[in-house]
Amino acid sequence: MKTKMTLREWLPLIGMTISAFLVNTSEFMPIGLLTDISNDFNMTAAQAGVMITAYSWTVTLLSLPLMLLACRIKPKKLLLGTLAVFAVCQVLSVISIGFPFLVASRIGVACAHSIFWAIASPLAVRVVAKENQAKALSAIVTGTAFAMVLGMPLGRLIGLQIGWRMTFLCVAIISFIILAFLTFVFPKIENTETFSVSQLPELFKNSKLMIIYIITFLFATGYYTAYSYIEPFLQKVAGFPSNLVTITLMLFGIAGLLGSYLFSKFYDDHHFVFVQTVLFSFVGTLALLSPASINMYMIMLVCAIWGIAAMAFQTSFQAEIIGCVSTAASSVAMAIFSAIFNLGIGSGTWLGGTVYTNISLNYIGFIGAVIVLVAAIISFMKLHTSK
Repeated sequence: MKTKMTLREWLPLIGMTISAFLVNTSEFMPIGLLTDISNDFNMTAAQAGVMITAYSWTVTLLSLPLMLLACRIKPKKLLLGTLAVFAVCQVLSVISIGFPFLVASRIGVACAHSIFWAIASPLAVRVVAKENQAKALSAIVTGTAFAMVLGMPLGRLIGLQIGWRMTFLCVAIISFIILAFLTFVFPKIENTETFSVSQLPELFKNSKLMIIYIITFLFATGYYTAYSYIEPFLQKVAGFPSNLVTITLMLFGIAGLLGSYLFSKFYDDHHFVFVQTVLFSFVGTLALLSPASINMYMIMLVCAIWGIAAMAFQTSFQAEIIGCVSTAASSVAMAIFSAIFNLGIGSGTWLGGTVYTNISLNYIGFIGAVIVLVAAIISFMKLHTSK
């Protein structure tokens, strides 16, 4: 029998959910503001995309080293310290006097991101009773979904009205408020189990985990080949005005909430079919991105299905990772997952920028679809015997 969560459980979970919303909002915001940022620094959108690539590759390179260094720090101190770095670096983004300064501040945010997403899910399940752990994981995922629903579109809206710097300032202010809130409500948790570097070889012998990592890299690369340049695509290829771009990005996020719901409804009982449906649906949406751009309603429908599949993938594969490793290894396994996903984001952003600059913006969806198709085939061939 599941028991109702107490206020003592809800308060830290609410704080972490809002933190997840802020961290993901901060990651997504530059995509929706890419044109404005590039104009401010007299650059092309493809050149400004370097900021997204730098962020992603920082997470890729530092997630595991930072987590191994930080795993002995008491959980509460680690969480609060991570959020403090995150908030300060948002302020540095606001006052950036040049593009290199902005990139440097974003790298600081990426370091905080690296640790936060390694500890978020493992800490969420530790602040609640065992029978409420699934609900705790769902709450963290909801923070991510709302970042897509409200974070990026709202950030873009603020950026268009009063400037992109004010968007970062809003994130900074809310981050400091949540930091103060968690200082009082987050419980002291002891490190009952620790993970050492010597245990890494054993983790890498987990064949299911390695397959998940390969699929994750390919998925993220294909995903962000198109998604990193969705704003200029909607404006220049689909011919959307700025307000309709914002609405479409919000639709993408709302659809992500539906993806999270479908995960909770069907994943446990139809694991293999669910994962394959998600991956092949994703291939289809990317392949249809350019053909659908001739009609407003078609492209919005494609973006909605895209959002459903994107969130369903991330929730299902995080659940897979937590389910196939020990408690002690969960933070490190999630750090590696975050690193690999962001390696894919960086690779996809670079590839998308290359296609945008040297071929045509029309082809970002087709290129992304081919890459995700490889991930779907690997999943079909290798994961059908799992769970």
